[in-house]
Amino acid sequence: MTERHPPQDCADMPALRQQIDRLDRDLIAMLAERAGYIDRAIALKTDNGWPARIPARVEEVVMNARTMADTAGLDPDLIETLWRQLVEWSIAREARVIRED
Repeated sequence: MTERHPPQDCADMPALRQQIDRLDRDLIAMLAERAGYIDRAIALKTDNGWPARIPARVEEVVMNARTMADTAGLDPDLIETLWRQLVEWSIAREARVIRED
């Protein structure tokens, strides 16, 4: 496990790259965890007769991400683009299982 260091404490590029790699591992683990919740949503939506895509929820998720990005000092437009891609992937994952006649 890589010890955490803030960017200003990285003395050289190998140390900096090690921190970026650590963050990438953390992000992948969090995305995998999120996918588990998407899988659970499939079962809940199926039980309730809900479709994979619920437009109001899509917009809520994207707007929440924009707000969090802005608060964190990140570009909200970039985060919106990333989140829309993530949400579309999630909906496609759900739609493969949820039958929408």
